[in-house]
Amino acid sequence: MTQQSATAENSTRPAGRTTTATDPGATDPAAVPRIALVGVHGFGERHLANLARLEEAGALELVAVADPNPPAEGRLAESVAVFEDLAQLLAADPGVDVVILATPIQTHAPLALAALAAGKDVYVEKPPVASLAQFQEVLAAAEGSGRLVQVGFQSLGSQALPAIRSLVESGSIGDVLGLSAKGQWVRSKAYFKRSRWAGKRSLDGIDVVDGVATNALAHAVATALHMAGAHTLADVQSVETDLYRAHETQSDDTSIIRVRTAGGTTLLCGLTLCAQEQQNPSVTLHGTRGEITLFYTEDEVVVSTADGERRETFRRIDLLENLLDARSTGAPLLCSLAETGAFITVLEAIRTAPAPQQIRGDHITWEGEGDDAHPVVHGIGPMIERATKAQATFVELGVPWARELPPVRTLTVDGKAVADYQDGRRIRDVSSPRPYLHPVRTLSGAFVTDHQPLDHVWHLGAGVALQDVDGINFWGGRTYTREAGQYVWRPDHGSITSTETPAEELAARSGGQDGRLQETLSWNGPDGAPVLVEDRTWTWSGVSSSAWRLSLDFALSPAGDQPVSLGSPGSNGRHEGGYGGFFWRLPSCDGAAVWTPAGAGESEVHGSVAPWLAWAGEFPGGRATLVFVAAEASADPWFVRVDGYPGVGQSLAWDTPVIAEPGTPVQRSITVFVADGILGTTDIEALINRQGNRS
Repeated sequence: MTQQSATAENSTRPAGRTTTATDPGATDPAAVPRIALVGVHGFGERHLANLARLEEAGALELVAVADPNPPAEGRLAESVAVFEDLAQLLAADPGVDVVILATPIQTHAPLALAALAAGKDVYVEKPPVASLAQFQEVLAAAEGSGRLVQVGFQSLGSQALPAIRSLVESGSIGDVLGLSAKGQWVRSKAYFKRSRWAGKRSLDGIDVVDGVATNALAHAVATALHMAGAHTLADVQSVETDLYRAHETQSDDTSIIRVRTAGGTTLLCGLTLCAQEQQNPSVTLHGTRGEITLFYTEDEVVVSTADGERRETFRRIDLLENLLDARSTGAPLLCSLAETGAFITVLEAIRTAPAPQQIRGDHITWEGEGDDAHPVVHGIGPMIERATKAQATFVELGVPWARELPPVRTLTVDGKAVADYQDGRRIRDVSSPRPYLHPVRTLSGAFVTDHQPLDHVWHLGAGVALQDVDGINFWGGRTYTREAGQYVWRPDHGSITSTETPAEELAARSGGQDGRLQETLSWNGPDGAPVLVEDRTWTWSGVSSSAWRLSLDFALSPAGDQPVSLGSPGSNGRHEGGYGGFFWRLPSCDGAAVWTPAGAGESEVHGSVAPWLAWAGEFPGGRATLVFVAAEASADPWFVRVDGYPGVGQSLAWDTPVIAEPGTPVQRSITVFVADGILGTTDIEALINRQGNRS
């Protein structure tokens, strides 16, 4: 649907309908609207309560209901007619003005079409339809009949939304970096036994598209899209889905949805029905100077900036009241069918995606008994937090129960995969996309790198990164500036891309193979213009049955004919913050020990110059030791973090920038021995000496 057709529904709304002989569907604006409710159980019970409230206030009259299972005796006034279905109700013609549909998802479109054809305005529960084709058909019917269709995304009636829009426009959180929606709910087996369609992608060949993002936590998606400025079909550029299930259902119950809007905003929704405990869902706007979070079920807004935190709760406009107001005054609908086009784009992506993958049983704990039992996906809360912060899918994060994302290349030693080469193309822009190795493994399979960890989602395995290249951030995250004296968000993020297909060579070697991966990389600024050219070579080989060796050589040259300054937070005034150049992000490691020939512990080795540095501990998958060996005569200090997070690097610009001159590249080399088990200093020196010193 185009933007033009999205506004067509609005253009058909009269300022106030009057009865004419040629307009059988028209109503007297002074008359009390007559309402019919289709579906009186489940969520229909809430509609009955709301209708009773509004009828007592004189705002409407409930004249009919339709349900094959009629309401209990005495539940309705005697004046309310009861029918088995909408067709019977319309045939009886009890003078209805508005039809409310609180029925199974797969019935929404045909019932809405029937009501519109009969000249009725419609209030339909979410999701309004089960496919893009149905959306276009119902929208065309609404536009053709001149009737109104309100969709029951109640959160869009919150007065918090215009307040948030004003806050953003005022610059209270700076520039918007992106949005995230988080929903962690608990649903039992009984939840999926409440009806035949629950938990179904289709039923008897008919689309249902039930699921965590399309139904249970659909408000999180719809509210987030609204806050991202995505309303119509034309407002969405792309939708990516990563769908899983722990329940024995067809539909997804644990998923990531990533939406890129036509305006360039990225929205990441992390949703599950398999949490440890129920939490209030939220949508967060992430800005360069703070965040705004809406807990939409409470209409509570939390604004967090450097000045502190403030909270405010807002009122909500009832969507049925809004529909009645629109009928009488021509006021705009708060959630018209056309304005749910962006949500339908998400629904369609889920409908056409491969079936959700079952989460393996060893990653799930069932709590409770019988129909009250519910699955808990291990660690799902931190996983969703990490995904929303990194704007990454479960696949991209390497979650153990997720589908596998094939690497660009796999490095092998004696037939064993020891490292995966990633090109970084899936990394978000503000994390400075770049190639890296992850996961790196020992020969027995212990993992010794991490990427996109929750504490620093811009840390990417093993590779090369710098925070200040002539003022451009090729590290990711916030930038430390001398002027601010602190880290600040700036639109200064670059990216590192390969200019050609990496050349990989394998050479015969006694006892195994040598591997070599060589490529030319372009360091591009935010505008895409090249700033540096890098020649990078990885080489690897087996050392013993329990150790292998990885070496990195890189050379940085200006892309143009002018010198380029290579700096760090340390060179910009941050005390001992000279990270940049080679960097290896380790995973969480129990019993971590770090040492050089001259000292041990973070305080002793951080900032020191030593021929080698060792890190040993209990890694995911087993004990391991990493030995980082500097090039001969290297004067670059070691950058080490143990307590805050596990990481090791060699500082290229500890406290002073290094200048890359045309024709005189800045060159660095380092070797890493990756060994199973805990090695001592004697073992390490024997290992290094046996392999020979690097020049």
